[in-house]
Amino acid sequence: MLSCTPDTTDRRRESWLSHNKGMSEYLDAAVEIAREAGEILLSHRGVRFELKGEFDLVTAADHASEKLVVERLHTRFPDHGIVAEEGGAAEMRSEYRWFVDPLDGTTNFAHDFPMWNVTLGLARRGTVIAGVVFDPLHNELFTAERGSGAYLNGERIHVAAVETLEDALVATGFPSRRRHKNVNVHFYYQLAMITHGVRRAGSAALDLAYTACGRLDAFWEFGLNPWDMAAGTLLVEEAGGQVSGMRGEPLDLHGPYLLATNQRIHAESLALFDEIFHGHYRYPIPEMPAVREGAETGLSHV
Repeated sequence: MLSCTPDTTDRRRESWLSHNKGMSEYLDAAVEIAREAGEILLSHRGVRFELKGEFDLVTAADHASEKLVVERLHTRFPDHGIVAEEGGAAEMRSEYRWFVDPLDGTTNFAHDFPMWNVTLGLARRGTVIAGVVFDPLHNELFTAERGSGAYLNGERIHVAAVETLEDALVATGFPSRRRHKNVNVHFYYQLAMITHGVRRAGSAALDLAYTACGRLDAFWEFGLNPWDMAAGTLLVEEAGGQVSGMRGEPLDLHGPYLLATNQRIHAESLALFDEIFHGHYRYPIPEMPAVREGAETGLSHV
């Protein structure tokens, strides 16, 4: 597996230039727009935020980034449809459709937690053909074209070689709203007990990008939107991984859930998920024991 950490070697620069020469018009435009949007987000750090719903946040950065992305896409590809988070699913009748999240990880951004990005994915007749995930803070640009591989800052990336869930590091996410109705805590606990650990960083696009480049071995989540996963799922596939629904269905950008893995642990993950869906837990969730009043160090004093 190649390192996910960019370097400045001559080989890396040559790889970057070579890859750029082969970029399609669409991916080239997406990279340019994502970088420009990233600069806008960086300039808005520290700007106040407001509530969008019961828990969702929206910042001035969301609006500024989306305005730029949508305007640039309309100018470059006036016949393409655009589905963007802040602007809703205003789709055109076009065989090409862009899925845009101008700021994936809004809550992280608002709290200055360094896990947020710009993501653009382009689908043709429902199949994602190009995708970009750009992390401006760390200057990491993940790109993919269908059939041409996945790249981080110009170097080809591949999924990790982990063979079992027991040796895997995995990630998931939870919704901002209606968390009390989300069943993912059951899956979270089982995976936390079986794997090396479960990470919950709050940015689905970066979780998928990290799965593509081997920092993570799998990612799953309920209730994602198409713009959350369009680019990231293509990255995983082009890096040698596998994506599907959590019951093994073919990937559906409008589906209720997503599983993305390094392919080697996909079948094992689906088998575990099937158990949980049917209420069979390998590790029962423990009850909270009573803690004596006044105990200073919590559970060690029961």
